[in-house]
Amino acid sequence: MMRDFGYGQAADSTDFSDTGRPLYRVKPNESYIARVYDVEPDVSAACYFYAMAAVNGGRACVIGVNRDNTQGDLRFLDVLERMGCRVYTDNDGNIVVKRDTEMRLHGVKVDMGDFSDQTMTLAAIAPFAKGVTTITGVAHIRGQESNRIKAIVTELGRLGVECEELEDGVRIVPFSDEELEMRNSNPKKVCIETYDDHRMAMAFAVAGTYLDGVIIENPDCCKKTFDSYFDILSCLM
Repeated sequence: MMRDFGYGQAADSTDFSDTGRPLYRVKPNESYIARVYDVEPDVSAACYFYAMAAVNGGRACVIGVNRDNTQGDLRFLDVLERMGCRVYTDNDGNIVVKRDTEMRLHGVKVDMGDFSDQTMTLAAIAPFAKGVTTITGVAHIRGQESNRIKAIVTELGRLGVECEELEDGVRIVPFSDEELEMRNSNPKKVCIETYDDHRMAMAFAVAGTYLDGVIIENPDCCKKTFDSYFDILSCLM
């Protein structure tokens, strides 16, 4: 971004501190040049809508999300593609996720260490896929806004999903076709605890777009990053 605004010396240094982390050196007396600058959309937030299209069947396009975006959560789209979705770019350069309703999602095994914010999103749609989903590489999310691995296992359990806590992730066994048919024909209210964690609230709301009876407690925790999330979701539903 500094380079984009005309600062010529902003570069990754080859020097390292005593902790082993790279150092960034910024020279004084440089100047910036005013310009029009497009801020990238929040890909992390966009992924919830892509996941809705994946789990329900249909098409989701988020304006401004494109292949030039630099955010790591773009890798979640590769996961959705592996699960059976079509991911492509429209004529305006926006990324589109589409799943034909006759094409069932299927489970995956994936290391999400580099895009761990989407762990909860994948966990929320995995129960409706065909086949087991295993997520690894995310031991560090135990120390984020909540103990997210424990939260995933606990809340999927409330939904009646078989879920195993791993040292660095989770293993999720999906509903059988018979279980899904029974749940949808006789929906039961299930209150999902969010642990004051915005991503737990937004991800499990995705599950609620497919499974009747899901209630998200303390939805206001989404204000941290996406104040209007549930308003937008209500308009879509």
